Amino acid sequence: MTTAILDRPAPQRGDAATGSVVTGIGVAAPNGLGTEAWWAATLRGESGIRPVTRFDASRYPVRIAGEVSGFVDEENLPSRLLPQTDRVTRLSLGAAREALDDCGTDASALPDYGAGVVTASSAGGFEFGQRELQALWSKGGQHVSAYQSFAWFYAVNTGQISIRHGLRGSSGVVVTEQAGGLDAIAHARRQIRKGARLMVTGGVDSALCPWGWAAHLAADGLSRVADPARAYLPFDTRACGHVVGEGGALFVLENAVAARDRDARVYGAFTGYAATFDGPGTPRLGDAARLALADAAVGPDEIDVVFADAAGARAADRAEAEALAALFGPRGVPVTAPKSMTGRLLAGGASLDVAAALLCLRDQVIPPTIGTTEPAADCPVDLVTAARDTGVRHALVLARGRGGFNAAAVLSAV
Repeated sequence: MTTAILDRPAPQRGDAATGSVVTGIGVAAPNGLGTEAWWAATLRGESGIRPVTRFDASRYPVRIAGEVSGFVDEENLPSRLLPQTDRVTRLSLGAAREALDDCGTDASALPDYGAGVVTASSAGGFEFGQRELQALWSKGGQHVSAYQSFAWFYAVNTGQISIRHGLRGSSGVVVTEQAGGLDAIAHARRQIRKGARLMVTGGVDSALCPWGWAAHLAADGLSRVADPARAYLPFDTRACGHVVGEGGALFVLENAVAARDRDARVYGAFTGYAATFDGPGTPRLGDAARLALADAAVGPDEIDVVFADAAGARAADRAEAEALAALFGPRGVPVTAPKSMTGRLLAGGASLDVAAALLCLRDQVIPPTIGTTEPAADCPVDLVTAARDTGVRHALVLARGRGGFNAAAVLSAV
């Protein structure tokens, strides 16, 4: 099987100064709404995994999740959008607004086709779709909302963000489950290289409804442990599955030269990326990591922290640890999994890790992994279990999507 590397040609050393940089971040996460609130909670090790409240989960074998709390629809959307949007789109619009406000530029003042949107999604507007299908089954087609034609669709977040903010440039959506957050940013970087001035990108996901819950359970990866503190334990001897969550992060990605010309505050540069696909019985996450480092023109000894995919299942954790040991040596680099506080957020998960990596570069502190107290001997990683102050120049983010998708990205200080 051949390996896919997106976004060629590979940059030369110095791409952090001339390539694509992040100037805005917007976050909706189970342990914090808004970037700074979420980051502070993450550094404190505060979990957002709790009993499900968005629907009655008492009859299901799994009854905990990472839910975003404190998001008031009416405070984040105009009333005309409420009937036509799903929960995931509302969270996406809120995160996009925060990212655009944070970047300090007026996107509407850019040339007509100078700004676009690329997001990742794994489920689309699942809750909206469930509601309208129930109306179809119980009442008939005349009771199905006309908005169902697009509110359920994978690309709906991209469309609604672009319409609301007048972003008429190249846009799109990628669907690679947990790997999607990295794939979307890489696609946005490609548009920057083609001449776009600004791209809104990243991923937000939500499928916390009975229909979505049935799909999560059918995938057979959820932990059945009822205690939120013990259900999701990456790289632990007791690891027995993951917890699902909702939310994610969106970013403003800009041309580095244009950002410098307007004296923008820059969180970091997206310097390296690669994607691979597993072969039969052949995991390729390690290949993605090596190729991302080559794309960024950095060596393994220059990576200061790895944000792990952290599946929370023994075999998958072992495979990731082996890939990291092969690249960096056993316990050769600090490894962290802040998603242990949120659950796995589908297309939003890797995006939230990118946000954590960027703030790690800004504040020079590695956020912790919580819950894991018995690291497995067959997972030889230097797992960060308490916030660690350290020098950070380059961070590697890893993600694996269901079905064999792998993605890796390097974020670098500027």
